[in-house]
Amino acid sequence: MNKTVNINLAGIFFHIDEDAYVKLQRYLEAIKRSFTDSQGRSEIISDIEARIAELFSERIKHEKQVIGNKEVEEVITIMGQPEDYLVDDEIFEDEPKSSYQSRPSGRSKKLFRDTDNSYIGGVASGIGHYLGIDPLWVRLLWILLAIGSGGTFIFIYILFWILVPEAMTTADKLTMTGEPVNISNIEKKIKDGFENVSQTVSDTVKNIDVSKQSNKIKSSSKSFFDTLGDIIMFFLNIFAKFIGIILIIVGASTLIGLIIGFFTVGISDIINVPGFDFIDAANAANTPVWLVSLLLFFAIGVPFFFVFYLGLKILVNNLKSIGNIAKFSLLGVWLLAIISLIVIGVKQASEHAFDASVTEKVSLNIRANDTLNIKMYGNDTYKKSIHRNGGFQLVYNEEDEKIIFSSDVRLIVRSTKDSVASINIEKSAEGSSYQQAKERAKNIQYNYTLRNNELMLDSYLTTEYENKFSDQEIEIILYLPEGTTLIADDNTSSFHSNTSRYNDILDNGMEGFLLKIIDNGILCEDCPEDININIDINNNNSRVKIDENGVDIISNDSSLKINEQGVKAESESVRVDIDENGINITTDGN
Repeated sequence: MNKTVNINLAGIFFHIDEDAYVKLQRYLEAIKRSFTDSQGRSEIISDIEARIAELFSERIKHEKQVIGNKEVEEVITIMGQPEDYLVDDEIFEDEPKSSYQSRPSGRSKKLFRDTDNSYIGGVASGIGHYLGIDPLWVRLLWILLAIGSGGTFIFIYILFWILVPEAMTTADKLTMTGEPVNISNIEKKIKDGFENVSQTVSDTVKNIDVSKQSNKIKSSSKSFFDTLGDIIMFFLNIFAKFIGIILIIVGASTLIGLIIGFFTVGISDIINVPGFDFIDAANAANTPVWLVSLLLFFAIGVPFFFVFYLGLKILVNNLKSIGNIAKFSLLGVWLLAIISLIVIGVKQASEHAFDASVTEKVSLNIRANDTLNIKMYGNDTYKKSIHRNGGFQLVYNEEDEKIIFSSDVRLIVRSTKDSVASINIEKSAEGSSYQQAKERAKNIQYNYTLRNNELMLDSYLTTEYENKFSDQEIEIILYLPEGTTLIADDNTSSFHSNTSRYNDILDNGMEGFLLKIIDNGILCEDCPEDININIDINNNNSRVKIDENGVDIISNDSSLKINEQGVKAESESVRVDIDENGINITTDGN
């Protein structure tokens, strides 16, 4: 059983083994003896203790971990023995003084703001140390970028000023330049500082009148930029804290929402909660819903976790890093989720890449001069209303089997010169291949009946649940002989609401009237006078259009227009105008 000791090193508490404590105490005492006559002794010792505390913190994995001889020996190896770094003052006097040092090879650096060599916030000087170039070039480049970007880099400079820490301790300044933080460099850095201060004071005393400048020194302890910088930093810190709070709220809210969504959708799919089979029916690629939910959780959650973490970093100055292993692991998980979602999306889209149809053509016992009634019939078990739409439902048939139900049924009426009417039932569907799409089209169930000259059309289609929803559709093309009388029920309106490209002669508003089928058109026999009947007949050589604006007959070499303004007839050589002014006939010769 080993005895442990609690120590306070540079303001940080550690649990240390008694033997390790004795070794560390002797080491620190030896360091203090070696700097007995050194200038800035207390600051050197303070920085050395701070560096040792930092190295201990890097090696502690949890708060209750005890520091042993191994950790102490590792730190002593890094810092060096006191007798190895007894530095003579004459060595520093012979060395050239320079505000810029090149980056020592093989040394790691950290980005800090160098306020000792700053003009405003020390950002450019710190970046110069980090990149190993003279800060003067960084400042010039920053000015050019600020001018060229319309001031954007001024805002970026302010962000660097807020987020990049200042090199305050000697250890920070050594790390900033890439020098090893050991006893020798800490002593050298502090001695350089004292020498620079002494030299500056000596030069200043020689070149100024003390009596004239003493009042100014007493009245103003800070430069203009220092005071201005403090004021700006005060407000920027408040603004930064506000931004941090917003980032925390946004990140936390999104993460909570994603967790709830994952457990709601993903877990519900695993335990087959009622209602989620609707999602599965639309999932033609058969990708597990819980897997998609999990991938979305990571794809969206990882970026918002870092948003949340960034907010914490802004609010908490000494927030412990989650570590590079965790960061790169989360990045890997995020990339894997994104790639997987792309693959699933492509696979899902490929299920609708091909479309195919199968057609069933049947003759109807309807001839010219017969009267045909058309009516849509629904199924109260599946859906009470009769209306066309492109969606789908999940219903149960008489055998209590789950099936897909849709009312995507289109009705088209056309005239024919055949003596007998006919009906084309075209079933179409989509799939990842033409063969699959055609197979799904064949599996569509649709019925109709003709009884006592009444054509009863189902207003819906059904297919087995295993076929998935693949944009199944029914297109009914009814060919009626010329001379047939058609009566369309009011409930057919939404099913034959077609655009002109379908060449449907049955327009909306004609329901319930006696409609005589003519060549490529319909003649209403009992329509009121104010009803608008549109007839548009096209063939290869001519076009006949009859609507509320009048009659237009156009052929290859002539045209005839009859409207409220009169009659206009025109051919290659003659033009006739009949209007309120009389009759005007014009020929090529006159």
